[in-house]
Amino acid sequence: MSSVEELPLELPLPEGLTEERLREFSPLKGWYTTLKRSLELQHTNSTHPFHEDPYALRSIKVQSFDFFGHPPRQRLGFLKLTAKITNNAGEALPGSVFLRGPSVAMLVMLLPDDLPLGEEGDERYVVLTVQARIPAGSLEFVELPAGMVDEGTFSGTAAREIHEELGLEIAASELRNLSEMAAATVDTGSTGDKSKGEGLPAAMYPSAGGCDEYIPIFMHERRVPRETLKEWAGKLTGLRDHGEKITLKLVKMKDLWREGGRDAKCLAALALWEGLRRENKL
Repeated sequence: MSSVEELPLELPLPEGLTEERLREFSPLKGWYTTLKRSLELQHTNSTHPFHEDPYALRSIKVQSFDFFGHPPRQRLGFLKLTAKITNNAGEALPGSVFLRGPSVAMLVMLLPDDLPLGEEGDERYVVLTVQARIPAGSLEFVELPAGMVDEGTFSGTAAREIHEELGLEIAASELRNLSEMAAATVDTGSTGDKSKGEGLPAAMYPSAGGCDEYIPIFMHERRVPRETLKEWAGKLTGLRDHGEKITLKLVKMKDLWREGGRDAKCLAALALWEGLRRENKL
């Protein structure tokens, strides 16, 4: 594991951010460890495209940051920096980085409990959330539930809403990691996939050109009484009560590509689920 003590930081840091707090920021640690491993591969792998004139990290300039929470329990949430990465010829790689760390996405599917296995047809439903996403300029963004797997359960705002509306608490033991299952099918010898050597996690990167965030996609399937599912489908339409910040929407699996077409998590989950089904992995 690389130590962030090695970071070639340009000082001074922005006002209000200490070097100690910066070096404890988990997304920075993860990003630097992965980047350093990737840079080292230029030297150890003679077939690497940059082997003849490898790039190196010269400096890091922290431009801005955001704290989450309120004093005295504030924590560093977002970090914007530029990394100067050049080779001996003076050529540079783009190094504008927004650090926020990973999250998880959850493909929650509900089926009537009286359906025989393998005969779900059009009766498979998916849980979506509808909430404000200000970075997208939206007050009613439709997306796959996102959050974290914490202390054995799926947690976060979406998880709380699922629990409150449906009474479902999803244990980690009831999850299947679609991202890891898909990664396990990759033949690195035939595809030339170098991600394992670089140590990239088995996850979806929604904006790799500017952000470190990666999202492993999990699946949870639950069978519920037919009448209960019918009631939920009629009630969970995505319409919010006055002042409600987040709500749920239940859609048929066959319509997921359309209903969640603006959400990268949703489209990635659908692609993984369909691909794994085609190869009889699910």
